[in-house]
Amino acid sequence: MKKIAVVWLWYVGLPLAYNFDKAGMDVVWLDISDKKIEDLKNGIDSTNEIWSKISKSKIKFTNDFEDLKDREVIIVTVPTPINKQKNPDFVPLQKSSEAIGKILQKGQIVVYESTVYPGCTEEICLPILAKESGLKYNEEFFLGYSPERINPGDKVHTVENIIKVVSGSTDETANKLVEMYNTIIKAGTHKAPSMKVAEASKVIENTQRDINIWLMNELSCIFDKIGINTDDVLAAAGTKWNFLKFFPWLVGWHCIGVDPYRLAYKAEEVGYNPELILAGRRINDNMPILVANSIVKMLIQAWKKVNWSNILVLWLTFKENVPDFRNSKVSEMIKELKDFGINIKAYDPYYKSLTKYDMEELNIKESEVLKNIEWKYDGVVYAVSHQEFKSIDVKQFLDDWIVFDVKGDLDENDFEFYKKL
Repeated sequence: MKKIAVVWLWYVGLPLAYNFDKAGMDVVWLDISDKKIEDLKNGIDSTNEIWSKISKSKIKFTNDFEDLKDREVIIVTVPTPINKQKNPDFVPLQKSSEAIGKILQKGQIVVYESTVYPGCTEEICLPILAKESGLKYNEEFFLGYSPERINPGDKVHTVENIIKVVSGSTDETANKLVEMYNTIIKAGTHKAPSMKVAEASKVIENTQRDINIWLMNELSCIFDKIGINTDDVLAAAGTKWNFLKFFPWLVGWHCIGVDPYRLAYKAEEVGYNPELILAGRRINDNMPILVANSIVKMLIQAWKKVNWSNILVLWLTFKENVPDFRNSKVSEMIKELKDFGINIKAYDPYYKSLTKYDMEELNIKESEVLKNIEWKYDGVVYAVSHQEFKSIDVKQFLDDWIVFDVKGDLDENDFEFYKKL
């Protein structure tokens, strides 16, 4: 297969399209954002995944679905968020499937890489494609599902170095897709027996991680009540070869923090109550409020006035070294602190990537985002471990501040009032 289209280039689609192009494929890139198209044509990669290498590619950039008519394979990498009720939001999948269905040609394969619950591709996407195209499924058009495994900001586990799970609506389709992905995936592929199996494999990857982090978060709460250091406990337990090394964390973004809800949604639909999954989600979703309450207690212990105190929040993205603010759990911590009457200022080296929508989600105003770090505050929250953190000598600024260190990067002996998650 030589003619490939990738729909929606962001953290998933961009590395995928770039690697197919590098392998000599004829690649069309489609996105509805004119700004993304313009930026990439100018060699600007706002995700920091590919950088200026994209300007050397032969990828055709477009926002016209008509340009997908001659493609052998159309790969869909649209986001799959959840709504306020914690249920899957199918709108991006539905809208993209409608647009593709209108131009779908005989013999084309549509592959979905978006994270979904088991069965979603056939239950949600297939009927739309069939209706809009008028073509017969598995006779005139075919489906595939190959879950994305991108780890944003990771320059070691890049798309070509992660085994790719591949599946198709027919065995022949699956074999074609395995051959296609093997041209760019050095680590190789794993052919799943069905699309449902492939969908399930992806959604449990992050569910498993979420539950392990939930356990660490709950243990952290327990040990704090007992009066012992969680890091010390984990260091001791970690001396056993089979102890899994997870740590407390504010679980955000459109992966770990939402994938368990997709699986829970399907489980409840088929009559099973996923108690452990939802219990873990409740605790992890509650951690930003716990952090905010801990900061308030620290202010009181340090004889600082809570109402109108000034707190600096360092780093706002969902994880380190990534310019992505979506579903960052820092937002809920900021909201809780503001509810106590605390003044917030925030700094992140990726502040230029902040959109109006991001700031609304983060519960901050433009005036509250610092362009340079200022050091006149009652307390500081280190929320994420950006690389820039390592170049800052924090001790000279933090003598009498309270410090809440989410990731545990600082030495607690350097501060009178210090706490970590």
